[in-house]
Amino acid sequence: MFKRWLFNFIYLIALTVFSPMLLYRSVKHGKYRNGFRQKYLGRIPRRRNVLKRYKKNDTAETKIVWFHAVSVGEVNLLRPLLKLIKETKPDWNCVVSTTSQTGMELAEKIFGKDYTVFYCPLDFSWAVSKAVQRLQPTMLVLAEQELWSNLIDAVKQSGAKVAVVNGRFSEGGYKNYLRIRPFIAPMLRQLDTVAVQSETYAGWFRQLGASADAIQITGSMKFDGARSDRNNPDTQRFRQLAGITDSDVVFFAGSTQAPEEQYAVECYENLKNEFPQLRLILVPRHPERFEDVAKMLDGKGVLWQRRSAFNERETLDSAPAAVLPDSTETSGNCSNKEVVPRILLVDTVGELGAWWGTAHIAFVGGSMGSRGGQNMLEPSAYGAAVSFGPNTKNFRGIVDLLLRNDAAKTVNDQVEMQIFVRRCLEEPAFAQQL
Repeated sequence: MFKRWLFNFIYLIALTVFSPMLLYRSVKHGKYRNGFRQKYLGRIPRRRNVLKRYKKNDTAETKIVWFHAVSVGEVNLLRPLLKLIKETKPDWNCVVSTTSQTGMELAEKIFGKDYTVFYCPLDFSWAVSKAVQRLQPTMLVLAEQELWSNLIDAVKQSGAKVAVVNGRFSEGGYKNYLRIRPFIAPMLRQLDTVAVQSETYAGWFRQLGASADAIQITGSMKFDGARSDRNNPDTQRFRQLAGITDSDVVFFAGSTQAPEEQYAVECYENLKNEFPQLRLILVPRHPERFEDVAKMLDGKGVLWQRRSAFNERETLDSAPAAVLPDSTETSGNCSNKEVVPRILLVDTVGELGAWWGTAHIAFVGGSMGSRGGQNMLEPSAYGAAVSFGPNTKNFRGIVDLLLRNDAAKTVNDQVEMQIFVRRCLEEPAFAQQL
């Protein structure tokens, strides 16, 4: 009981300290507004309502398995796992929770037809206890590093099991946990199964207090969700909507943060006259930055277009010039509807995986700042020539594997990014080899 209220106190202090920032983001970007009752009071769907959706009677053997994915990346991670469970464990009644608004939007889009989706309660003891009481899960499955003491404790107290899938820590997170190991170790000892990505992460979990018997090395689940068919229906639809032709070479900068979009635009602008087949697609990591990137593009006076402006009811043929929709919002330079902008800003959520299939040359963002990189397996699986910045600590194992097999290149700044793109354009064999 003391431990629960200690964590409550810590969370309340943190909430108080960060409340001005949270309020600002709520007002400016509309974040954190949805799901108040579920997040703060634990008013998630009741067990009987979940089973009613499955049209099943509640018995002692009825299983409800609760999967939690914090945001978009983890939601995508669960796709192949839940698909496999649906095929092999038809008696399991699965529910999916998420934390972020973008994660919720994607979860409802992907899983809403088959599963109950809701916001996970914040880790206050009263909220998680109420949630567990209402749902009565058989097992809680946490994606990657979503370790919350009160939630895990409430689930274990109810008699259910707790598992972690695709377990990992960032290097910084591991070092921070080491400083508070006396508080972390009891929580980790409650985990029934810890399926980790590598021996390194297995050692970190053991060092922090997880039972060695609970730990299994399964590899990264991101390999399971990687698509490799460029001719899949979603990618083909996006190619058609954007008017991408067989002669185009797409330089794709995805999951980006500032100033990576600016670097990519400068790279494109410096090379476009010499290589007229070059096109640029930008996909910022966070939706709240869509407008910032749009303003940057306007400020540079380049010809560009928004993904959200496409009218998907219109079918674009594969002619060299695509027709722009009436609702297009672009730089003032784009007034002729027969002109195809060579820069596209993808300002929609949940489409990145399929858009990667249009890439010939790829830069994976979040790797030139402090974020620690984003998933570089998606463009790699599609066969793009992949590059990323030097800060990829969150994907260390995958990066080592790609670099060791000469399947990607590290670029340290805008100059090296441009050198990489130029080489891919001048030496198609080099790009193909990557």
